[in-house]
Amino acid sequence: MRTKKCSILYLMLISFSIATAQYTDLLNSNRPGFSQGAFSVGKKVLQFEAGLGMGTEKHNLLNTETNAFVMDYGVRYGIFKEELEISVFGTYQSNNTTQTIGGFNTDYRQSNFKSNTIGAKYLFYDPYRKRELEGPNLYSWKKNNKFQWEDLIPAISLYVGANFDFADNPFTPEPESTISPKVVLSTQNNWIGGWVFVTNIVVDRVTTDFPSYGYIVTLTHTPTDWFSVFIENQGIKSDFYADQLLRGGTAILINNNFHVDASLLINFKDTPSLFYGRVGVAYRFDMHDEDEYIEEKGKAGREKRKAEKGSKKKKKKRNKRKDDFDDNEGDGG
Repeated sequence: MRTKKCSILYLMLISFSIATAQYTDLLNSNRPGFSQGAFSVGKKVLQFEAGLGMGTEKHNLLNTETNAFVMDYGVRYGIFKEELEISVFGTYQSNNTTQTIGGFNTDYRQSNFKSNTIGAKYLFYDPYRKRELEGPNLYSWKKNNKFQWEDLIPAISLYVGANFDFADNPFTPEPESTISPKVVLSTQNNWIGGWVFVTNIVVDRVTTDFPSYGYIVTLTHTPTDWFSVFIENQGIKSDFYADQLLRGGTAILINNNFHVDASLLINFKDTPSLFYGRVGVAYRFDMHDEDEYIEEKGKAGREKRKAEKGSKKKKKKRNKRKDDFDDNEGDGG
């Protein structure tokens, strides 16, 4: 059965567009995977992401079988700069559980938010912007269309947020209501042929008695302009919950601002074993009113901006002299 599940995941198909260093015409969503890409949605872009899921959990030690219903949501907004976005993410889960002890069954229900997080993500390194400024190699089509060592250098962003957990919540470790930090370091490689590789290093709830550490790696492929597939591995280590999760899924772009997606999830243990299916959507309100490119950083960026500023001053000075000459000629006539 496990082999069958794995086969389904490999055949199933993430989030659609390959983001670039500036605002893009196509939707840039994290769905249906759980990793965060390095790039933001774009300045003045408001984006909603949501999904519904159903699954089963079987715990061999506790002799429980659970039917679960899950809702997840995300709201993202690009603010101030192309590199920056603010966001709200959350997951709500409702479980109907049957526990068997000594031949007797006990049914009970649990429901609450598994997570509610408010935070911001900032792209602080983008190698693709520098390559775009340099332009393509005019002497070698082959070099522009094959893998190069510099393709291994990823874009890097940092997400910092706060978890808001409620009291008496069966899905969170603390018995009381708490606010705790969450930090995610994201890297993203965009490779030729429609391949995107994303990694997340996650540090969560470190101020509580049950800190959590983990990673997510996601590989996405877009074989066509409207269709993408992904596979994802997530590792979680905590005294409250530890697991290895495998996801796979697909996303279909309906138009530039809207996509639908589907995915499956399994894990590799029986305390509990998990099997979930999920469907979702992502939609954006595109209020981006101009093409705003991310400025090149460092010494090269400073020198370029200085040169552009000097060029503008010279142009303005030339125009002023020309205007003065025209005015004098008019008076003399």
